Amino acid sequence: MSGHSKWATTKHKKAVVDAKRGKLFAKLIKTIEVAARTGGGDPSGNPTLADAIAKAKGQSVPNDNIDRAVKRGSGELGDAAAYEEITYEAYAQGGVAIMVECLTDNRNRAAAEVRIAITRNGGNPADPGSVSYLFNRKGVILVTKTDGLTEDDVLLAVLEVGAEEVNDLDEAFEVVCDGSDTHAVRLACTDAGLTVESADIAWLPSVSVPLEDDVALKVLKLVDALEDLDDVQNVWANFDISDEVLERVG
Repeated sequence: MSGHSKWATTKHKKAVVDAKRGKLFAKLIKTIEVAARTGGGDPSGNPTLADAIAKAKGQSVPNDNIDRAVKRGSGELGDAAAYEEITYEAYAQGGVAIMVECLTDNRNRAAAEVRIAITRNGGNPADPGSVSYLFNRKGVILVTKTDGLTEDDVLLAVLEVGAEEVNDLDEAFEVVCDGSDTHAVRLACTDAGLTVESADIAWLPSVSVPLEDDVALKVLKLVDALEDLDDVQNVWANFDISDEVLERVG
């Protein structure tokens, strides 16, 4: 998992200054709307919404945009879109398994665009269940590294609230827990004075596929094409790319 985590963390770091910032904001706003529609507009009683708001604020989404998204989702503004959550499965080059999470108001459009992005970039769509068994639903919390903060410090802060492991990703610490414990672990981190960069419920692979330069470049191109789609919220894959290969492929 180390290669995928490193890639995801690097991508997260550059997102704020990336040219795709507007598209990132739109995805975060959509997540807030759906969370508010599903569990209500009060973050104190809706952990999913609280985490979605925290993630949006961490990416510098303006408070006004966040407030409007909460009101749309909870029905206060009366114009919330009826988004549907859909997950697609695929295989990329090198036997890499891919999970594609979508939030869409048009299932047919989402399915067509995802399929085109996969096939045009050398991948193959897979039947439901043929890929998902290789992944587990986990919470992933990224904690900013600060001077003097150690892996043991982070572990001590989160061990009693369900954390399963803490990994050093060079630029951040990654805390992994059961998906249902994500909110509790994020709160434990903030209560301990740690800076949380993001808190997501992710599909983490149980088996990883190591990739070298040529195949790594092709797989990352496929993942980028999927992430560029408006209906796609997250892309998860079971590749493992070493720091050296990541450096070479950019």
